Amino acid sequence: MKDPENTLVMETTKGTVVIEMRPDLAPNHVAHIKTLVREKFYDGIVFHRVIEGFMAQTGCPQGTGTGGSKYPDLKQEFNAEPHVRGTLSMARAMNPNSANSQFFICFDDARFLDKQYTVWGKVIEGMDNVDKIKRGEPVRDPDKIVSIIVAADAT
Repeated sequence: MKDPENTLVMETTKGTVVIEMRPDLAPNHVAHIKTLVREKFYDGIVFHRVIEGFMAQTGCPQGTGTGGSKYPDLKQEFNAEPHVRGTLSMARAMNPNSANSQFFICFDDARFLDKQYTVWGKVIEGMDNVDKIKRGEPVRDPDKIVSIIVAADAT
């Protein structure tokens, strides 16, 4: 693990997923995600929208894709990092500055999203567990994030 302060360890109902965050690409998004993680915001939240060959989306406290955190939406930090297998990127509404707490993990290349969504990390371990997340729009009896921590905070 290169940088524990910028590494997330996510326990899902399908197993452990380790994420390398990229503050070099999206410093405000990474800082926001770390705040939410440290407040246990994501613990128990479901993967509400999971599309085969595309992505698994999570981060909505309502489990429907309609909610966010108590914090204001983020100004976009679009970057040139490609949306490929294992990429983590922020979900948003039509407004480019509407990302809040929802994010998705790409199952496969989704290069049509490049420079339109804020890439902030990548899966470095456990992509096989991401692949096992139950599919659906909406997902019936969805998988969820059991817990997520910043690796530097692990005791």
